[in-house]
Amino acid sequence: MGYRIIIVYVLLFSLSAGPVGGGKAHEFSERVLEDALAGTDEIVFAVRAEGTDGHWYANFGYWASDAKRMMYGKDGGRLCALNWRTGKLRTLLDAGTGSVRDPHVHYSGKKILFSRRKSGSKYYHLYEINTDGTELTQLTHGEFDDLEPVYLPDGGILFVSSRCNRWVNCWHTQVAVLYRCDADGSNIQALSANIEQDNTPWVMPDGRILYTRWEYVDRSRVKYHHLWTMNPDGTGQMIHYGNMHQGTVMIDAKPIPGTEDTLTVFSPGHGKKEHAGQIAIVNTKRGPDDELSAHTIDKAENSRDPYPLSKDVFLVAQDRQMLLMNSQGKTQVLYSLPNHERAYRLHEPRPLRKRQREPVIPPRVKPEQDSGYLILADVRHGRNMGNVKEREIKKLLVLETLPKPINHSGTMEPLSLDGTFTLPRILGTVPVEQDGSAYMELPALRSLFFVALDENDMSVKRMQSFLTVMPGEVTSCVGCHEKRTDAARDKAQSTLLALQREPSQIKAIPDIPEVFDFPRDIQPILDTHCVSCHSYQRREGDKVLSGEHGPVFSHSYVTLMTGWVSHGQDAGGNLPPRGIGSSASRLMSLINGSHYDVSLSGHEQRMIRLWIESGAPYAGTYASLGTGMVGMQRRNEDTFITKRPWMKQRCLGCHGKDLPVHVELRYNLTEPRESLVLLAPLAQEAGGYGICRNKGNKGSEELFKTNADPDYRRLLADIQKFKKELDARRRFDMPGFQPNEHYVREMMKYEILPRNFDVHSDPIDVYAVDRMYWKSLWYKAVAQ
Repeated sequence: MGYRIIIVYVLLFSLSAGPVGGGKAHEFSERVLEDALAGTDEIVFAVRAEGTDGHWYANFGYWASDAKRMMYGKDGGRLCALNWRTGKLRTLLDAGTGSVRDPHVHYSGKKILFSRRKSGSKYYHLYEINTDGTELTQLTHGEFDDLEPVYLPDGGILFVSSRCNRWVNCWHTQVAVLYRCDADGSNIQALSANIEQDNTPWVMPDGRILYTRWEYVDRSRVKYHHLWTMNPDGTGQMIHYGNMHQGTVMIDAKPIPGTEDTLTVFSPGHGKKEHAGQIAIVNTKRGPDDELSAHTIDKAENSRDPYPLSKDVFLVAQDRQMLLMNSQGKTQVLYSLPNHERAYRLHEPRPLRKRQREPVIPPRVKPEQDSGYLILADVRHGRNMGNVKEREIKKLLVLETLPKPINHSGTMEPLSLDGTFTLPRILGTVPVEQDGSAYMELPALRSLFFVALDENDMSVKRMQSFLTVMPGEVTSCVGCHEKRTDAARDKAQSTLLALQREPSQIKAIPDIPEVFDFPRDIQPILDTHCVSCHSYQRREGDKVLSGEHGPVFSHSYVTLMTGWVSHGQDAGGNLPPRGIGSSASRLMSLINGSHYDVSLSGHEQRMIRLWIESGAPYAGTYASLGTGMVGMQRRNEDTFITKRPWMKQRCLGCHGKDLPVHVELRYNLTEPRESLVLLAPLAQEAGGYGICRNKGNKGSEELFKTNADPDYRRLLADIQKFKKELDARRRFDMPGFQPNEHYVREMMKYEILPRNFDVHSDPIDVYAVDRMYWKSLWYKAVAQ
């Protein structure tokens, strides 16, 4: 034993490199190390290059507009085992011109599960290998990426995969969500309906799965990516910690043995590349929302892949090093990659030892059913419910937030203007009983959310998250935006009224499109009732509600979205009652018969109201993404304004930087001569508005006396050029529209379109193709 002590101290002292990433240099005692690493001599880890994109999730797959541009890093790397006592290193698998990642050690300590992209392949799949490097076996196959696997106590495997066939809603890369399979890779089953990323699943001591869920339903796309739990069959999905927090990616979480704490990474802001951040400890005794229940233990922002060896000793990867870290953030270097591997990083250190299986949670899924059940105890019970009156909420509008088959932007254009990033689909309504309870049957494995409606079907409260029921699952919630530490009901109260009957079936709303498309569904109503007063010819109230095209949207859409409609905003979560949606939209008070002689039918009012409740989208098809836009909206200052020095001189003196703010309304790409930027400075005698005037030495006359003014002619020529560009591109609502090659490529990959489809000549109904794509993802009951 004395000889072993000498080896340990000499080895670790020789590898120690002082403070690392702001941490305090420390030398762990031999007894602490023996306790923490009991049962093992080796630590397995992966060596690979970082992904090519800066986002934490974008390290697999390919770029949306260039399928040859891969998101993973440089080829090469290896799967290794380090003897922490002697410093000897074994290579279990050389990646060659491929890559390896995400090792996970079997309960027996004799096998390792990992993800591998073999030489010549673009895709990661699950593999298994013995700890002596023998019997390498591929478990999964196909044109998908299978990542971050873990062994399950019931003998199965849980992992995340891009076989969900969807793309990040606000970026150019693919999504991976939770799946499970049998030990040999067969019987693959989806566990998640998330339309954004799930990450880094891990088995908790009670057998549940802890993982990171990124989501946003009408709230910020960069602030909500926190810790959730589920059962190994996908049932019981629930927040674990952090969904009220904003601006931190909580990832790579694992329970700390012998405690109720969780070790995780707080990756700052919207997250850093490859999950890098600060190591943090979370305790949920005071519920999932208590901000004081979490604290970081190191100052570095380049730590990743923590693994708790014991209550107070953790393995941590940090760039090219493997560290030991304690709960005070003190570190000691255990291993560093050699200099000839400077292009690579060390990832996922795990002790190579036997461990106890967690309890097996019996499956609750009923594969033969295609639906599940939700019980809502009291719709008025919850946070920020304000002065919602008793029995005020009469029903729930049920919507589904739809995944994207492709995406080309970090913003939402042209789906909406500062609104929804995705298309919601309206399923229908379910009743709320007098005591506030509801009981409903819902389609399984779908991303669903609700809007609470009053007796007039106006919005009272909007859900800004999503829920999922698994096949045959019965789940419940206390209330609307409930506190997770609250009890379900007062013991003195009677049985919920909703449970005294059969579950409600979703009642479809007749004569309403499932997915709204503004030019198709809303513009005809405006043409009938509004355009006679609100056009370029009359422009009553300085409002234009005609459907001419701007650079990205129509003029009517931009007008409504800038003050008349309270839509699904990219905002914080849990907005107050009637703070969003139809109840908060000025437009609804102008179409109820009180605005001059405007009298919409009940059906037309319902169309506009439900369009608002579904996030007020502009385009009703994902085929619109990346097409028909003449300069992105937030780059229009360069495109339309500052390129002309004379415009700076004649316009920016008064308007300053606000000129491009409503550039959508200033440029008419349907009728260039009716562009506001031309009509406003043109004299009334010449057919203009005469609004913009010189305020310099020449007095206060119009900028353009006639349409023969050279600057007028130059500006008109610019707009006509952009119209010609739009006519050549063709927007989704223009005759002859064809989706771009990338939308078609993915639809062929998903087997929605035939592999021989010609994007340039074959006819296509993109609305029908979108629907076939969504239906291909819906759960189908398994015959027993």
